[in-house]
Amino acid sequence: MMKEGTYSAWFKTPMGQGTGIVELVGGRICGGDAFLSYTGTYEAEGDRFTALLRTRRHAPGQPSLFGPDELTLSLEGSCKGSPVTCRGHAAEAPDVPFEAILLFSQTDATVPSPRPQRSSASVQLPKPIWR
Repeated sequence: MMKEGTYSAWFKTPMGQGTGIVELVGGRICGGDAFLSYTGTYEAEGDRFTALLRTRRHAPGQPSLFGPDELTLSLEGSCKGSPVTCRGHAAEAPDVPFEAILLFSQTDATVPSPRPQRSSASVQLPKPIWR
């Protein structure tokens, strides 16, 4: 069964590899990396996962791992547990295989409260040992 939430994504093609963040909630995907944004849809049924993902450049920088920036990726894989794994291809670059691993990002509900700051006037500095 696939959990809804935020995932760290690692992906590769024969042209290289990259990382990003994706949010999977209610059958929708949104996310991105330093250069591309991702939007799309997904379905998880049992331990099978399918997705249709579109990419779009939002910042100048390194080239896409497919060549073109704007792509439509068809993905399928396994969501038996962690990590979620999938493979697929882009319609715009059908001969370029794509693999991805998604790691669920745990949220910690018990975030420690920050320690109170002391004013600099109340801090006692040690006396120098040289004179």
